[in-house]
Amino acid sequence: MTFKDKTVMITGSRRGIGLGLALAFAKEGANVVLNATSDIDQSVLDKFSDYSGQVMTFIGDISNFSLAEEMVKEVKERFGQIDILINNAGITRDGLLMRMSEKDFDDVINVNLKGCFNMTRFVVPVMLKQRFGTIINMTSIVGITGNPGQSNYAASKAGLIGFTKSVAKEVAPRGVTVNAVAPGFIETDMTDALPEKVKEEWLKMIPLKKLGQVQDIAQTCLFLASSSYITGQVIEVNGGLHT
Repeated sequence: MTFKDKTVMITGSRRGIGLGLALAFAKEGANVVLNATSDIDQSVLDKFSDYSGQVMTFIGDISNFSLAEEMVKEVKERFGQIDILINNAGITRDGLLMRMSEKDFDDVINVNLKGCFNMTRFVVPVMLKQRFGTIINMTSIVGITGNPGQSNYAASKAGLIGFTKSVAKEVAPRGVTVNAVAPGFIETDMTDALPEKVKEEWLKMIPLKKLGQVQDIAQTCLFLASSSYITGQVIEVNGGLHT
């Protein structure tokens, strides 16, 4: 499937997986909307110069309900339609439950789960009217298996799975699909900064004996965005870490 002239919104796309997704869709001819909470460097925007689609940026925190509404409105006004929404924005505030502050719990839930609700809440009416569209929510293996020291993060990502399955059933009659992608350990600039000992321990747990690449997530999202008959699913991309 070609994505030429399609419009793809990706939250949390200044770097890492989000930026990798934006570049993958741009390579296929799509217009991409980048989102971040701080300014996106020109060096990042320059990465899109070889592609035919347009690039739009929207700076703001998608956990803000009104800001999410404004973002969707501006994208719809500029491009006329919204074909794909990828809810990728996420944060961590790790710590053991007995030491976790209320703010650390609330911040993670607000960005990771409520932010997804906010964006989906305003994109869905657009897609229902179009009678087509794809929503992809970025969950995590941690939302399936749990992880000590990440009860807030795991709760937010597990919540995304239930949210995905419920919304998928609501919007399916109008031809809109909703799925989730659950990455395992993916090599990004954030994981690059981790001690080698930590990465070695990860590799021991992964049957394929290697970290995933951003491209692995991008290929999965391109596949889901190409299908009109897959909905309500959670696709795990983890090298066999969880089966």
